[in-house]
Amino acid sequence: MTFNPLKEKGIALEKQIRTWHDIVKRPFNKSDIDCYSRTRQILMNGIEVEAWNFKHNFARNCYEQDVRKIIAQTRRIEDMQQTTVNWLTPYDQSVLETTLGYEQVAVDLTAWLAQNEPDDYVKETFDFGLLEDFDHLYRYSQWAYMVDGVNPDKILQGMTDVVIGRPTQNHHNENYTRLRKHYDKTTASPQTKVNILTLLSGEQQTHNFYAEHGMMYGSDSLRKTFAEVCDVEEEHVTMYESLIDPRETPYEKLLLHEFTEVCTYYNCMKDEVNPKLKMIWEEFLGFELEHLRIAAELIKTYEKREPEEIIGEKIIEPCHFESQKTYVTKILEAQIDKRLDALDTMGYTTIDKLNSSWVNYDLQDVVNEEGSPTEKTLQLMAECEGRHIVIASERLKAKEPELLENGLEPLAQAPDTLSPEKLENMIETAPEVLSKEIN
Repeated sequence: MTFNPLKEKGIALEKQIRTWHDIVKRPFNKSDIDCYSRTRQILMNGIEVEAWNFKHNFARNCYEQDVRKIIAQTRRIEDMQQTTVNWLTPYDQSVLETTLGYEQVAVDLTAWLAQNEPDDYVKETFDFGLLEDFDHLYRYSQWAYMVDGVNPDKILQGMTDVVIGRPTQNHHNENYTRLRKHYDKTTASPQTKVNILTLLSGEQQTHNFYAEHGMMYGSDSLRKTFAEVCDVEEEHVTMYESLIDPRETPYEKLLLHEFTEVCTYYNCMKDEVNPKLKMIWEEFLGFELEHLRIAAELIKTYEKREPEEIIGEKIIEPCHFESQKTYVTKILEAQIDKRLDALDTMGYTTIDKLNSSWVNYDLQDVVNEEGSPTEKTLQLMAECEGRHIVIASERLKAKEPELLENGLEPLAQAPDTLSPEKLENMIETAPEVLSKEIN
């Protein structure tokens, strides 16, 4: 049976106001929640924050009082939904445990989207960001063990590898070099538009979470790690939002936001294994179908266009979560040396083709002059336990020194950089007790 969101009946707007008891649900149990139930909850929090932010910006630039009124009504509902979704997080789930969930979202969502993206350029951009988030997961996994004594696999549940990616110290670029070529709104598929908006929402919320929670730890090194990765997430938001056609009208963007919410809630409802969460996703899908209907009517009224011209007639599934180990490994081995091309091509290059005048070397030299916190993370882990935590196949573990050598930039390295030689020595002398405990 085909699900056409424009034909499905939602829940009337006047029935979407809920009591405080309904808004604030009982949180999930961190010890028995499925890891992908957690990632759905994290992603939908980001989707709702993006919707709320967009509608405020729309209202600030809208002259039509009737439109401002309806936007105010639906925005209030989005805000209540965001409270429900975000506050499903249990109080005893530490910031670092939640952080591992955020990075699992980033890795497995980006990998899924890349494989289901019809535009080759957009796919290439997704793959590029994927290897950066993959390394963030690896760095934060060390901190989760050192600070909270948490085996990261208790959060990841064997679905996502923990191993070195493109080194985070090399993620720092002049932000304008992150700008990508935008799609053409008249020819891009609805799949591409929804894929980008879904990933953008997740990355934006990741930035916000790190910016708002990184200071909650006493360790100076950990606080700086959050700051360093938070800065990379700013670059990711810049990169993904630049893929969107700026010529889209506010009404087109409103329709796409509502459509993305419908698609993501539908995807979550279909995949959810937790009965309580499934009920929430189903209810909010009903809310968003009505919001989509309203946005479609606004397109017809103010732009004299049919909404099908923009979003088509079928549902898109942009946030299916399943293990992406095979795909991530393939991209890791093939593209760890990939870099942003500083020329006006808005393309990509590799380390061996960079010269000393590459503009991003200057920025990396400045921010990493006194060391990179994410490199310090590995030094601290080595001092604490003899080596870092790795959760991956034996084949991938064996390739770590080679991956690191291929991923580091010879002309711009922080003074505390972990060298491939030192990494290899750490691996050879790794304490058995740590290996057994983690694996």
